[in-house]
Amino acid sequence: MAAKTGAQALDKIRVGIIGAGGNTKLHHIPKLQAIPGVEVVKIANRSEESAAKVCKELGVAQATGNWQDVISDPSLNAIVVGTWPYLHRTLVLEALQAGKHVLTEARLAMNASEAKEMYNASLRHPNLVTQVVPSPLTFEFDATIQAIVKQGTLGELLYIEVRALSNSFAEKDGAPLSWRTDQRYSGLNIGVLGIFFEPLQRWVGDAVAVQARAKTVVRLREDQETGELRSVHIPDHLDILADMAIGAQAHIVVSSVIGGVPGFSKGYVLYGKEGTLFLDLAAKKLYLTKKGAEGQREEVAIPEDKKEVWRVEEEFVAAIRKQGSIRRTTFEQGVRYMEFTEAVTRSIQSGCTVKLPLV
Repeated sequence: MAAKTGAQALDKIRVGIIGAGGNTKLHHIPKLQAIPGVEVVKIANRSEESAAKVCKELGVAQATGNWQDVISDPSLNAIVVGTWPYLHRTLVLEALQAGKHVLTEARLAMNASEAKEMYNASLRHPNLVTQVVPSPLTFEFDATIQAIVKQGTLGELLYIEVRALSNSFAEKDGAPLSWRTDQRYSGLNIGVLGIFFEPLQRWVGDAVAVQARAKTVVRLREDQETGELRSVHIPDHLDILADMAIGAQAHIVVSSVIGGVPGFSKGYVLYGKEGTLFLDLAAKKLYLTKKGAEGQREEVAIPEDKKEVWRVEEEFVAAIRKQGSIRRTTFEQGVRYMEFTEAVTRSIQSGCTVKLPLV
């Protein structure tokens, strides 16, 4: 039996959780519980014991080790998918078919094909709200950067530099295998690539062509469940050149094996004909240098009313109640960053430039 949705706004929203990882425990569960009229009713985790532990910790009534118990529960209106990407497609499609609104953890899917299938399913259920957890890296700066680009302060954009460096030296072979380094669970997602590319899409739009090189430094990792060594198929260093639709060329470096980085290790630089904008994520500072004032870098003050904060759960609930719409991140936006991610992998494998959107 599907939950009542559509034109009727829901005052009482009952939520089921599938996958109680770090983000789910830190953000989704407590922040949903803080919204009047929202109740987190049931949690499914990899085992009933682990689900029960989270239920006790966060005051949730029901625990299960079977995700189907959550999706099939007719009393629930909405599902939060907090698993690794390998289950996102299955859980989202099943939840939509059961008439549930869905908030899914990022990255959206294992690959672009899965992402498109999920997006198309969402279109077949226009009465249901679907949302992907957005990259929160640049929330505080997004509105200001978008305004600076739109106003033409930088002039025509020529070149964009993105650095996503761990600033730590490579681990030894045999280091623990995590879901981010295990293609069985993460698919074509590579490290923090998607998390860093998504904000760039917000500011300047999509890429139209990608050429990438990659290196796998830590080639063997220990499976923590079996103790066996596994070959790693996800690169830990990426070097990407992308042609952006706005006309600029972007150089993106993502690495978990580079230590002792001089200068900035995490951030963005947008170079235009009339100015350069530099976001240093480590320092949480935004700087602008204008043409004719080279060497006079000025910090850009971010007005309080322009500083966006994490409100993923509020936005999800407001959309269910017909009190707002999903801005960050829609399934359509998720498809676009998954296409970029897959284009990077295709370029690595072929040694060729890959055009976007994918065909």
